[in-house]
Amino acid sequence: MKELIEILDAIDRHAREGQQMALATIVGVRGSTYRREGARLLCTERQQMIGNISGGCLESDIMVVAEDVMATGRPRMVTYDLTADDDMVWGLGLGCNGAVDVFVEHVDPASPVLPLLRDAIVNEKSLGLVTIMDGVGTTGARLAVYADGTRIGTLGDARLDERAKRAALAAIEEGLSRVQTLPVGDGEVKVFVESIRPPIRLVVCGAGHDAIPVVQFAAMLGWRTIVVDQRERFLTRERFPGAREFIKADPAEAAALVPIDSQTYVVVMTHNYLHDRDLLRGFLRSGAPYVGMLGPRIRTEKILSELQHAGLPVSDRDRARIFGPVGLDLGSEGPEEIALAVVGEILAVESGRQASFLRERTGPIHGPIHAETKVIGRGS
Repeated sequence: MKELIEILDAIDRHAREGQQMALATIVGVRGSTYRREGARLLCTERQQMIGNISGGCLESDIMVVAEDVMATGRPRMVTYDLTADDDMVWGLGLGCNGAVDVFVEHVDPASPVLPLLRDAIVNEKSLGLVTIMDGVGTTGARLAVYADGTRIGTLGDARLDERAKRAALAAIEEGLSRVQTLPVGDGEVKVFVESIRPPIRLVVCGAGHDAIPVVQFAAMLGWRTIVVDQRERFLTRERFPGAREFIKADPAEAAALVPIDSQTYVVVMTHNYLHDRDLLRGFLRSGAPYVGMLGPRIRTEKILSELQHAGLPVSDRDRARIFGPVGLDLGSEGPEEIALAVVGEILAVESGRQASFLRERTGPIHGPIHAETKVIGRGS
């Protein structure tokens, strides 16, 4: 999301200068690649680039394609197959060993899609974008779908729009972007279905000195970060420049004041046993999908035992939401290293990964997703 914000800002800025622009978006990957579906690179007629789609391997060639797209106005799909194990690939210094499909299109600053993206970012909404890549239909045509089913735009056919809407809602729910094939009339159309969801919301309970690098790392990743503490003097922009919001609240009341969604991660780090107990009680009741508890396991278990004796049921599902001690086992020591372990664990949980050494992974770095040739039922 942080990259998307930077690209939207750049489009506004370069449009005011009257520059032509082209946007390159990864729509498919196979094997090990640096970026995944949805990664973007904005190219301008003055050879400026914002964002990235690789570790530097493909950008210069994409700029050449972008210049053609800016000149003709016609979108192009290009595929880079880096899976060949020969000197042609390795000799060029290409850093990956996978295949990447990139859709390059001319940027229209007046496109209705751009304010939709802005709206999704500002108002923290989930959005599905369906773009025609090939087949029957107008290449580059888009349909936008919000999580509540509201549909904006058209792909040129009412039944195709309805199928695309269902595909977009599924992508939002799964948090995955992919290429799909949808039936239309007597033919088919290949579309890129993109899931755009708000970034992780991180709730840091406790404004002590060790919370500072946690918030700093989260801000670098573009997360929505809220700092909660009952000490107002600690809730300042000077102390936490990357925080999105501050909430002054007693520990027993904090959970009721924090917005909770499926991407809300709570880290409890007040260093006060009674405060942590009250915070855990509240966030277990709130349904927060992740609650990280700083401190040793025995401390968290003692808190849970007290909560159960006080009448709060703690189910196996509740225990699965509690990460205590919080963080990956990195041998961390000191606030910055602990913060790295905490942020790393949250990334792993959000990605559905068991954090481990990549050298021990036998398959591609990015796990497999749905097949790009999936067809939504023709009879629907």
